[in-house]
Amino acid sequence: MTTLNAHSRERIIGLLGLARRARKLVDGQGRIIEAITSGEAKLIVLSEDAGANGSKKLRDKSASYEVPVVTFSSKEVLGKAIGRESVAAIAIVDEGLAAKLLERFGEL
Repeated sequence: MTTLNAHSRERIIGLLGLARRARKLVDGQGRIIEAITSGEAKLIVLSEDAGANGSKKLRDKSASYEVPVVTFSSKEVLGKAIGRESVAAIAIVDEGLAAKLLERFGEL
């Protein structure tokens, strides 16, 4: 891993924490799907080790509603970033934070 990648990963984790504190993210598959279909979700972040069925469901729903999906780290890392033990997926519901995260994901 290069320094840029390590730095970008830390920035992503920081932005996810900021989104949680600002209450600009949603977790839980049902709530994420609700956010997608209501138009609230601006970005879906899936963990690399998310279950195949749940991952497919979220990817398919996101594709239908044209919501970008990115894959990032493990359930544990994603969970810790938002103050939980383990999380397979989250939805970002703020346009600005979603754009900033997409920019950071592009650096990885």
